[in-house]
Amino acid sequence: MKRTICTLLLLTVLNSLLAEDGYRLWLRYDRIDNKPLLQQYQALITSIHVPGASPVLVSARQELLTGLQGLLGKKIPLQDRITTGTIVAGTYTTSHLIRAAIPARELQQAGSEGFIIRSVNINQQPVIIITAASDAGVLYGVFHLLRLLQTHQPLQALSITSTPKIQHRLLNHWDNLNRTVERGYAGFSIWDWHRLPGYIDPRYIDYARANASIGINGTVLTNVNANANVLTKPYLLKVAALASVFHRYGIKVYLTARFSAPVELDGLKTADPLDPQVREWWKQKAAEIYRYIPNFGGFLVKANSEGQPGPQNYGRTHADGANMLADAVAPHHGIVMWRAFVYSNEKPDDRFKQAYDEFKPLDGQFRKNVMVQVKNGPIDFQPREPFHPLFGAMPATPLMMEFQITQEYLGFATNLVYLAPLFKECLDSDTYAKGKGSTVSRVINGSLEGHTLSGIAGVANIGNDVNWCGHPFAQSNWYAFGRLAWDHDLSSATIAHEWLRQTFTNNANFINPAQQLLLASREHTVQYMTPLGLHHIMGNSHHYGPAPWTNKAARADWDPVYYHKADSTGIGFDRTANGSNALAQYRPEVRKQWETLANCPEAYLLWFHRVKWDHRMASGKTLWEELCAQYYAGVEAVRHMQQTWNSLQPYVDPQRFEQVRQLMAVQENEAVWWRNACLLYFQTYSRMPIPAGYEQPGQTLEYYMGLRFPYAPGI
Repeated sequence: MKRTICTLLLLTVLNSLLAEDGYRLWLRYDRIDNKPLLQQYQALITSIHVPGASPVLVSARQELLTGLQGLLGKKIPLQDRITTGTIVAGTYTTSHLIRAAIPARELQQAGSEGFIIRSVNINQQPVIIITAASDAGVLYGVFHLLRLLQTHQPLQALSITSTPKIQHRLLNHWDNLNRTVERGYAGFSIWDWHRLPGYIDPRYIDYARANASIGINGTVLTNVNANANVLTKPYLLKVAALASVFHRYGIKVYLTARFSAPVELDGLKTADPLDPQVREWWKQKAAEIYRYIPNFGGFLVKANSEGQPGPQNYGRTHADGANMLADAVAPHHGIVMWRAFVYSNEKPDDRFKQAYDEFKPLDGQFRKNVMVQVKNGPIDFQPREPFHPLFGAMPATPLMMEFQITQEYLGFATNLVYLAPLFKECLDSDTYAKGKGSTVSRVINGSLEGHTLSGIAGVANIGNDVNWCGHPFAQSNWYAFGRLAWDHDLSSATIAHEWLRQTFTNNANFINPAQQLLLASREHTVQYMTPLGLHHIMGNSHHYGPAPWTNKAARADWDPVYYHKADSTGIGFDRTANGSNALAQYRPEVRKQWETLANCPEAYLLWFHRVKWDHRMASGKTLWEELCAQYYAGVEAVRHMQQTWNSLQPYVDPQRFEQVRQLMAVQENEAVWWRNACLLYFQTYSRMPIPAGYEQPGQTLEYYMGLRFPYAPGI
């Protein structure tokens, strides 16, 4: 009996070691299963030469050793001499061989963080060179070469130059010091503040590796709803311990600054940004931070928004507040990212317009080391939004993009929603700020107005769940954000293809249908949540599930009825000149595509127009019939996604297959819930039947209105 128990325990341990739990993300360095390709790679790569001993180059060397040993199934030796098949990785300053093989002008073209991967001959020996102007660039090049192997790409005659299009590529963690995560759906915070600085969880190293592999070079550790305690010495020592780990992977740490910190921490009577004592307090605080963290990146600030303190408390502007902090970090080469997510319930005007109204007049008033961080859309990370009107409207100020990777309004971590199409939809939008081709991507990369400071941030979906993101496919959004932050010209399809090959398998029988599943998933989600331009009709506070009937929040612009405005005559928010005139904040060329019912794409119809229930749509259906068709199509699409996933079982490990299968069943239930609840509610105004042939809701509207979720995650 004891032997049987011991055998079962051993099998359990072995199975757990072999199980695909998602922890390795896209860095799965498993032996290549294509034998001819494996033999080809083994012949092309025989040794590694990485001169230099900086922390980042040590990380690059270790990643090459680990990755190649796993992928090629054998140990690849480190050696000082160059032979056939050597990978030479280093900078100009660390390798005379690289200086002899790569012209300096080509390296200059790659920029400070870009890299070159080149097949060359050194002393008649064919080798692969990975080089860059900086150690971080070499590390990025190493990860790119490993990606080529992981995705089974040819390694002969390599000639790759890759340069990041955006300078600051950051994750924003909305993590609190008590380890809860606002809008986090994958467990608690990965920052174990209680055990820091003494205990460095190996997870921190793997977090840094994952970020470096996709070019992310900064992380904001704390919630934008900031806690001043993180600026005290005990916590700065903890932050310094994390910064030391991340520095080895080219990643800087940033902190959120609570504007009232001088009052809360040291008893100053004011936090007025023009007060000399306050300015001196921040100057000394910045100096203290840099003593503990020499490569500290700077501050991210949420001020005068949703109850957060800020300069307007003292009759000052956002520019006054940002410039005070910018002056404090400028001697240390730090930056300030000042969020433009501001709106006030006291202002009766359309919430859509408020950020533009507050920040547009301040254009050109910010210090050179300040970026204004703008959400992709004017409301709040909705399943579909028009691009924010501030993009292209502040030519004298560097604007930084803020995307949400975590799925606050997109089904949390139970719904499979690939967000690269959402990101691309915004990045590729044309602002017409300087004529056709003035895309949002050109605004944020600085090229449109010649800014040298540029940035992009993604609100992280990372927690302490074993697979990091809750849903196995939610990892794709972290990956997609990083790849687009590096190169916003990449297509959603290319990124999905890469991620699937690295995360699951290179088998085309899996890749092709799984890629199509990913690419269609966001549009399907819009259909069963917020079709035809509906927006912000989720449950209050937790934002989980539909609640279009909610009208008793503490402020009007937290209520769904504020946004859909349904009544017996029609539905939608009129933002034309006849309504709130929010469209006036866009250039004429942009307004033209949205300002009339005839021209407005139906995807944005209810964003910009109030439409009668019997309005004829492009399909020939009435608005009500088209709304029903969209909701029902969304549910059917999720069911098709389930069928597709089930057909892929032979190509997926049992653990992840079953996890996704169960989550897709949850997603189907939630899609039906969304469809039924919304249509039953809007039907009370349209007074039209759900067309014949559709399955009828199985519950009453009163049932759906009675659902409560007091412990929904992420609050």
